[in-house]
Amino acid sequence: MSDTRPPATDSGHFRSVLGNFPTGVTVVTAIDDGKPVGMAIGSFTSVSLDPPLVAFLPTKDSSTWAAIERSGSFCVNILADDQKDECGVFASKAEDKFAAIDWSPTEDTGSPRLSGALAWIDCETEAVHDGGDHVIVVGRVKALEACRDCAPLLFFQGKYGTFQGIS
Repeated sequence: MSDTRPPATDSGHFRSVLGNFPTGVTVVTAIDDGKPVGMAIGSFTSVSLDPPLVAFLPTKDSSTWAAIERSGSFCVNILADDQKDECGVFASKAEDKFAAIDWSPTEDTGSPRLSGALAWIDCETEAVHDGGDHVIVVGRVKALEACRDCAPLLFFQGKYGTFQGIS
């Protein structure tokens, strides 16, 4: 019996299989040269409690990542289930992604904190590691807050959705 599965190096197959793992949706923001910048990110995780560290994984060739890297700090905004439109803005190539977005600067780094986000985590960049066609950005948490009591926006099998509580 022969194995007819595509090889692990087949990017379409890789994406299809890993799409079975639901991810939360975040927007990572910063201030670059006095202007707010941001990008939608699904690859976000906690790393350490002591010291408090988190990580996200942008593509190496992203111009928004380059701007966030220059800033030396960032804010991870965890999107709520009613923020799919905001996600679309930050996933786009729009020149001014903040034109219709309400935000305020965080106290520690000044990075944009999006109004209506489920939670936010303000960080200074601790380290950047190679991760193939992505980088692994580790941030040291300076401040964080849960802002709303609602469901998160999720991404699963190429579609957006939300969490239904299980009793």
